[in-house]
Amino acid sequence: MRGYRCLLLLLLLAQAGAGQQYPEKNDSYEYGGENLTPQQRAGRNTWYFWTGGGEKFWREVAKLTHGVTDLLQYVDSRRRPERFKLLGVLNDPDCTQATQPDEYGLWMDVCKPVAIPSIPSESSGIVGLRKFKNPKFDRFTWSVDKYMADPASVEPPYLIGMTCGFCHIGFDPLSPPKDIENPRWYNMAPAIGNQYFHEGTLFSLKLNSKDFRWQVANTQPRGTSDTSRFATDNIFNPNAINSVVHLAHRPSHSEVMNDGTTSQVHYILKDGADSIGTAGASLRVYVNIGMCADYWLTLHDPIYGVKKPQQPFRIDLARKDCEDWRATEARMVDAEAFLLTVNPALLKDAPGGDKYLTKDADVLRRGALAFADRCATCHSSKQPPANVTGDEARRAWFREAVTKPDFLENNFLSDDQRHSVSEIGTNMGRALATNATQGHVWEEFSSRTYKQQPPADEVKGLYNPVKPGRPIDFKPPGGGVGYYRTPTLAGIWATAPFFHNNGLGLYNADPSVDGRMAAFNDAIEKLLWPEKRLGLRSMMITSEDSELPLESGYRLKIRKDTPVKLIANINAPELQLLRNDTFLSRLIGWMIGRGRLYNTLLRRNLAPDFVEDRGHTFATGLSDEDKRALIEYIKTF
Repeated sequence: MRGYRCLLLLLLLAQAGAGQQYPEKNDSYEYGGENLTPQQRAGRNTWYFWTGGGEKFWREVAKLTHGVTDLLQYVDSRRRPERFKLLGVLNDPDCTQATQPDEYGLWMDVCKPVAIPSIPSESSGIVGLRKFKNPKFDRFTWSVDKYMADPASVEPPYLIGMTCGFCHIGFDPLSPPKDIENPRWYNMAPAIGNQYFHEGTLFSLKLNSKDFRWQVANTQPRGTSDTSRFATDNIFNPNAINSVVHLAHRPSHSEVMNDGTTSQVHYILKDGADSIGTAGASLRVYVNIGMCADYWLTLHDPIYGVKKPQQPFRIDLARKDCEDWRATEARMVDAEAFLLTVNPALLKDAPGGDKYLTKDADVLRRGALAFADRCATCHSSKQPPANVTGDEARRAWFREAVTKPDFLENNFLSDDQRHSVSEIGTNMGRALATNATQGHVWEEFSSRTYKQQPPADEVKGLYNPVKPGRPIDFKPPGGGVGYYRTPTLAGIWATAPFFHNNGLGLYNADPSVDGRMAAFNDAIEKLLWPEKRLGLRSMMITSEDSELPLESGYRLKIRKDTPVKLIANINAPELQLLRNDTFLSRLIGWMIGRGRLYNTLLRRNLAPDFVEDRGHTFATGLSDEDKRALIEYIKTF
């Protein structure tokens, strides 16, 4: 009888643990920390919890936008049961939903105290958003009603800051959550990139569909971030939040720095613009999410880009005068040490992943050879030696290399080189970002080599939404723009949709292995069979008539079915020419609202490229059998 009871107890314990990959004692942010060195743990804490003082910037944004963008209202606990659905963010496992307002009338998640060494902040309830006490708060002047009506009217009790992890922590493909609204720490991967994040809602909290700004936000693809929203370059270019993996095997390149010296550096941004080394690029990210705001905000008009032209951010000045810069810079070595530990998620290691993988060695060999012929010249960090030149000789080298069992080991699966948009053929919006060019805000964060790149070739035959019978030919300006850096393919099975803008393939908001594979299969088929793509239907268009409020108070009327980028990619000061509500300005606004004068706007467009899923047709010419085999090979990345 005693043996029977022991057996029953063991069965009950086994059932209780079924499907849970890690024991409950590891369900904390320290999950996995036992495998990290003290330096790596410190870097992990920086990645997860350090805001660099950016909470002061987000307070200013709330005031400048009068609550259209307000992190304090964004974290409202009443949204917790649907945060992933509505916002695409991850609920902090150490918090629960509030049952009533706090002492200040605000709905804040109830979070258990978690002391993070040397990082004084609390969880807001959302992973990557941290709560601070506001030193300017005055209990006697505080009114929650006044604040909700206009955050500029009164100082709140809390400030909310943003960490790198806010965008980069995502659901772990190897340990997907059972409940997406109530994940555990072991369901999260630190640097896969949150491909479900809906950034548009963050920047349109108080807007409705009649406001053109809402239309822009609502069409922004999930899992993307418009990294030139601050400081704006007047190009709407949301781009995928990529995974950060295999950094130890990432190629580096010799670049001439701004002081004339030469350094071996990585290319960081999608256009390869952050080319002064990993630490410098990381610091720019912190500035972009609010660090040194007192200085940075003097260099540009952060919201509309109309009140002043951009001025370069001076690194030496920030290092001298900004304490947050110095404190953050001191953390970058540790952060890099942590990120060097991150490896891609392999489908073979995912629960149920084996059922998606072929065991046919002949199919895998055929797929590997197709990869050698069509993909490896860009998507491999293992490249032929310098004495192997010419397309045929390089292809022969790759065909031999892919058959070796260690070809995929420690392969970054990218040459990490910059390639012209005319060569790649994908939507060029992100490649035309100007913030890192000479005289602009991030001038000192891009190398001299970047800024002296030759102008990219003219892009011909772009779709013209105003006069479809007259395709657009566009010559990218010089100064560094017009290029894309080859992304890694490591873990690509888990990160669809594809392209720099998440413009290719199905978005299904399903982080399960089956959900990820459904998205992957749809995207990879559209990649290899371009005739299956949405084409013109991939354009971002307005869903109804709307209005764009201008600085003068005039509201520019924009009709339904207008391509969003027709307006959103125009230099903002030029739209502000409609400054006075006069008969002439009303007539012009009426004509634009009727679809007239769009051709004039098109000529002023900074990135007249409207089809989101075009380009990258390098598999053209492969047989269907080769394409199917290539897909099977890519699943193993």
